[in-house]
Amino acid sequence: MKTSTLTRRSVMAAAAALALGAPAWAQQPYPSKPIRIIVPYAAGGSTDQLARAIQQPMSEALGQPVIVENKAGAGGTIGTDYVAKSAPDGYTLVFGNTGPNAVVQLMRKVPYDGLKDLRPISTVAFTPMILAVPTDSPANNLKEFLAYAKKQGSALNFGSVGNGSLSHLTGEYFNELAGIRMQHVPYNGGAPMMTAFVGGQIQSSFVTGLDGATLLASGKVRYLAVGTPKRTDAVPGLPAIAEDVPGFRSVAWFGVLAPKGIPDDVAARLHAAVVAAVERPEVRKMFADRKIEAKSSTPAELEKIIQDEIAQWGPVVRKYKIEM
Repeated sequence: MKTSTLTRRSVMAAAAALALGAPAWAQQPYPSKPIRIIVPYAAGGSTDQLARAIQQPMSEALGQPVIVENKAGAGGTIGTDYVAKSAPDGYTLVFGNTGPNAVVQLMRKVPYDGLKDLRPISTVAFTPMILAVPTDSPANNLKEFLAYAKKQGSALNFGSVGNGSLSHLTGEYFNELAGIRMQHVPYNGGAPMMTAFVGGQIQSSFVTGLDGATLLASGKVRYLAVGTPKRTDAVPGLPAIAEDVPGFRSVAWFGVLAPKGIPDDVAARLHAAVVAAVERPEVRKMFADRKIEAKSSTPAELEKIIQDEIAQWGPVVRKYKIEM
């Protein structure tokens, strides 16, 4: 009887200790395990390259492995939706951009709300959309291109990386503000579009520094102007399109977002890690070499960027009936 009583007491004491220990275990300091950054595109693309550039610096800042995982499809919305529906614990993030976080939802129904279901952490980089032409183009600068485009009308075309992409929206926006009528030719990604440049199938396009880097280095593409409101050190020596087309602006952003509902202290820790990664000299050099500006932001600033993009691109989508 005595042994049985002691055994029961021991079991009860152990159970009580486990019960008391459970909350302490569940609330151990963040982070206590690896963190995943979901890239909603295929490996090797521009978004993937930038996410991997901050992977190791973020890991060092957080003291845990940071794993980049690709979940591509549906214009970036599959991976973005996956994160929006993940546990809001700070262990699953998305490396977002203008597409799935702002403009895709303007063109078709998506299973998440870019503002309501995700919490912005920080931007990582900005890159202007750059007006590019083949080196055999008769236009050597923006003024010559505008004159040439007005003369050619719809006989002049512009390529994009796909229907509904930022390069597509930017081209139509340029048509609208410049009073020209270039014809849109969509391609399935940046590589096929750049091949079309070399093959003479397209006469212009709006590209990011990442998309055009290889051909620019080879001398096959010439940059004419940038989509930032003013000239930018990211692409030195080029005028802003707005100098000749007042009001024009087209800039792509890349950044980190988390599921809505993550604790404030976790969000703050992630923000500090992203900022530290963006400030690393090797990250800034890698971005600069690709005509990209490394720049972090506050969560509120990133949220405002998304709101502004929805307001900017919504009328373009509706006017030109752009669909994906």
